[in-house]
Amino acid sequence: MKIGFLQQHNTADINNNIERLCDGIRDLASRGAELVVLQELHNSLYFCQVEDVTLFDLAEPIPGPSTDRYGRVAKETGVVLVTSLFERRASGLYHNTAVVFERDGSVAGKYRKMHIPDDPGYYEKFYFTPGDLGFHPIQTSVGRLGVLVCWDQWYPEAARLMALQGAELLIYPTAIGYDPADTPDEQQRQRRAWQTVMRGHAVANGLPVVAVNRVGDEDGVPFWGTSFVCGPQGELLFEASETDEERVIVDVDMKRSEQVRRWWPFLRDRRIDHYADITRRFID
Repeated sequence: MKIGFLQQHNTADINNNIERLCDGIRDLASRGAELVVLQELHNSLYFCQVEDVTLFDLAEPIPGPSTDRYGRVAKETGVVLVTSLFERRASGLYHNTAVVFERDGSVAGKYRKMHIPDDPGYYEKFYFTPGDLGFHPIQTSVGRLGVLVCWDQWYPEAARLMALQGAELLIYPTAIGYDPADTPDEQQRQRRAWQTVMRGHAVANGLPVVAVNRVGDEDGVPFWGTSFVCGPQGELLFEASETDEERVIVDVDMKRSEQVRRWWPFLRDRRIDHYADITRRFID
């Protein structure tokens, strides 16, 4: 499958951000992309750096203006499209929601981010209610997509639950960057840890992984880019720049997962009769 992604630097001009994304989707489709993945909360600047109630005005219903617009682009270009939106579900109830569109522009499914961080510069618990749709792959014409969002990428349980339900590909729209106060060495350790843990999910589940991050400085936070695609043994198929916008197509052999799982039958050898404690917060 030809998988396209857009690693973009956003500005305060929301309309311009969206126009550039739509242009990028059209460009990738013209070059043969069958699936296109966008970064987390791609319409605007990453707004969770501060706690400000006026920023809830950025949210919109699903369906709503953005789903209408991206649905039209998916239909126009004939691609399956993975988007990431700030969802207004009800007054005072908001989610960080990935919406997947079919080739005909219809909504194939959505996923509400389950793991919500609360760190300096990433005050997401102020804005987002944890997801309540569970970890379920979304069936599309290009396969069953295990769509998760950013902070979910650190949790092997999320990837495993997607794999156990037949996901053929793990996808992570992301917004993550450096703390400018950290040393350069620490910054690089964090960036590589971010990539390594997802490559580990690929290996443990025998599935390709696509992670799409934003890039550029936003209000003093330098997002580290490094969007990547890896195969089911964690092998890097493509790694994007740390600093530049990119429109990339990666050709992924979706049949390879079957062979890898025959060599490494991790699902066969799981000791499910001894995993009950995994649902406990901590074992004293």
